[in-house]
Amino acid sequence: MAALRIGSRGSQLALWQANHIAALLREQGHQVELEIIRTTGDKITDVTLAQVGTKGMFTKEIEEALAEGRVDLAVHSLKDLPTEVPPGFELAAITRREDPRDVLLSQQHDGLSHLPQGARVGTSSLRRQAQLKVLRPDLEIQPLRGNVDTRLRKLESGEFDAIILAAAGLRRLGRTELVREFIPAEIMCPAAGQGALGVEIRAGESATRQHLLFLNDAAARTATTCERALLHQLGGGCQVPIGAFAEARGQRLHLTAVVAHPDGSRVLRETQEGADYEKLAASVANALLARGAQQILQEVYGSAVAAPQQP
Repeated sequence: MAALRIGSRGSQLALWQANHIAALLREQGHQVELEIIRTTGDKITDVTLAQVGTKGMFTKEIEEALAEGRVDLAVHSLKDLPTEVPPGFELAAITRREDPRDVLLSQQHDGLSHLPQGARVGTSSLRRQAQLKVLRPDLEIQPLRGNVDTRLRKLESGEFDAIILAAAGLRRLGRTELVREFIPAEIMCPAAGQGALGVEIRAGESATRQHLLFLNDAAARTATTCERALLHQLGGGCQVPIGAFAEARGQRLHLTAVVAHPDGSRVLRETQEGADYEKLAASVANALLARGAQQILQEVYGSAVAAPQQP
């Protein structure tokens, strides 16, 4: 069997993800080593992710190690991976999806509707902020950076009345003790790819691809590829105020997408079904653009958004 080297960020969650993949590969008889790589997103911790505004902020340095041959594969949270995989790389596998929803954590309050007027809620996601502002305009949304432990410590110290995190990461780390509410995707649309892992390799390496084939989950791949196609059609990266969630319903795919202004003043939501994920993503993107999505995104970033390709 092959000797494989995995590149990963050094956060607790990233290491859990990389070690999870490593364990599955070892069960197949492979020898596996782990290399920790510090990314731009790990180095810049004093501003919100949206202010950094760099596509690939959690993946660029790992891809450089992959290109140089220092590692053979990279394990990413799929929601952190830009929708356009750079030339020279490919996504060999998208794993079975963990719960894609966002959750509210609090020491004292049982859910979003139970938060007092003007409660302090921590998140650095423009997507979460915008949807929270629609649901509860009175809330005081404050930036929240750091790994999962750091964010939980800030909540426990009383810095926030509640924080919003992804269910998947908390479940993987076994840190669900302060979860008060799993927020339905219909109320807070998740980020594209949330809950799934992407395994990236150098393009054309058929032997490595074959070794990783067993990790690929067909249902997760179809749903998340649809979500990522929608994000790409809107010209968005991983830190934009866009939500996308697709799930299979019979033989068809059901896609909901949200484009929102961070202050909650404008929120566009579109839901459609289709059998072809590419056509479905393009159709939903076109509908959102026709209703003013481009104007919202231009206001947020002050730059033109790529026009969608026609289905």
